[in-house]
Amino acid sequence: MKQNIILQKSSAFAVRIVNLTRLLRKKKVEAVLINQLLRSGTSVAANVHEATVSISKDEFAAKISISLKESRETNFWLKVLFDTKTISEKEYESIEKDCTELEKILFSIMKKVRINKESGL
Repeated sequence: MKQNIILQKSSAFAVRIVNLTRLLRKKKVEAVLINQLLRSGTSVAANVHEATVSISKDEFAAKISISLKESRETNFWLKVLFDTKTISEKEYESIEKDCTELEKILFSIMKKVRINKESGL
């Protein structure tokens, strides 16, 4: 079976987000920040997984687009946590790198979908 990199990476990222939010709860970080991060960070993988069973190219593109937006939102919340010194530079750089990598992959998928749509494929 062919490996689906975006499925694997987004799922692994969701696990990292869940684990980070657990640590943040122990630190007694504001619940609203934790919830926002948890929702957006896990939504990336959820929408990627939904995209894999799309019934049309438009539905696939919509789910990938949502995943891209959610990854950008997650990057925002990670930056807020770093800027407020809630997470260390090492923690931030590690997880932000994964988030940015997901954004790049998702953007590349969206670009390919647009090109295929414009060329009638």
